[in-house]
Amino acid sequence: MVHYKQLDNGIRLIVKQMSGLLSVSMGILVGTGACVETDDEDGISHFIEHMMFKGTEKRTAFEISDAMDAIGAQVNAFTAKDMTCYYAKSTSDHAAEAFEILSDLFLHSTFPEDEMKREKGVVLEEIAMNEDTPDDTCLDLLAKAFFGDSNYGRNILGPRKNVRAFSVENIRAYMGERYTAENIVISMAGNISIEEAQRLVEKYFSSVPRGSGAKRVVEVRLQSRNLHRHKDIEQVHIGIAYPSMKRYEPLSDATLIMNAVLGGSMSSRLFQEVREKRGLAYTVYSYLTSYKDTGALGIYAGVNADNYMRSAEAIFDCIEDVKKKNVTEYEFRRGKEQLLSSQIFAQENTSSQMMLYGKELLYSGKIYDFEERVKKITAVTYSDMLQAIEYNFDDRYRATSLVGKVDKPL
Repeated sequence: MVHYKQLDNGIRLIVKQMSGLLSVSMGILVGTGACVETDDEDGISHFIEHMMFKGTEKRTAFEISDAMDAIGAQVNAFTAKDMTCYYAKSTSDHAAEAFEILSDLFLHSTFPEDEMKREKGVVLEEIAMNEDTPDDTCLDLLAKAFFGDSNYGRNILGPRKNVRAFSVENIRAYMGERYTAENIVISMAGNISIEEAQRLVEKYFSSVPRGSGAKRVVEVRLQSRNLHRHKDIEQVHIGIAYPSMKRYEPLSDATLIMNAVLGGSMSSRLFQEVREKRGLAYTVYSYLTSYKDTGALGIYAGVNADNYMRSAEAIFDCIEDVKKKNVTEYEFRRGKEQLLSSQIFAQENTSSQMMLYGKELLYSGKIYDFEERVKKITAVTYSDMLQAIEYNFDDRYRATSLVGKVDKPL
């Protein structure tokens, strides 16, 4: 059973009851992230996410984690390009306690100065770790090559100079604009009654203020650059991006199936050709990223430094073959089954369901309908996939990234 409720202040609640389970996942989703930040704010969404765990009006940072551990619950958060999410998972008998703690850190964080100083050091180390992880560096560089230095091209962590400069005033100003009632969705999935879920949300969130109604416009101008970064490491990391579907476009599911054929599984073209047949890579795959304003089809591979051009040629061979529509109906059916099964598998996990229903409501304002979703995927035809291929490989806007012992871009 699925229940939807909008509070008087505009906060939206979605509950997916999953009877027979013994746990519940709870998430607070905020419609803000790296893509709406200004240059001076770059990294602030992520920094706020960290600071929310550093003390409230009644709990220290340790007491937040200790209180969750005391009831055997899990709590965490993440920042994305267009969303920030705070979430907890607990046994059903401790759901009320877990939600109270989650609500406390979300609504009553005090951002102590000593904790600010310490957490800046933590985030700076996270930036260093990211830079020491070449596949992360490659994909961040690819986003910059494709989208540019702003909106979806931003690194979620932000630059060091910004992290060092963030103040409590910066945090409160940003949250005052972005962490407003109409920009928040609360999602729950698992063994919790609708009455209890609604009672908890109304108890803690009914006084969250509405915002001014002003919206930040994300202007997307594809850059189509070829960037590289020299690193003294054993492998060369390759990233390639093409324009793809925005969220909820008619051919989105056909594109997902096409991606499964290209590089979304162990039976895909990229895995079989580049890794299994030619032995040129350990890791090679393709992926889709869809936003409200734009979308990208990405390809990544980590390859031997001496053979990186051969590897790149093998990847482009696979792309060219798909572009020529040399895709069989069997590959299409296999890709469709993978997409269908992923929807079914997600039905059996409270965390997946919490995110699925929460994101759908946050992004589209609609309630996720599993049966309708399956019908739409089932209705996708081989011809639809061929149309998606035409849309997804526009070389005019292709971007690339290289990381490793290289002195020029791809």
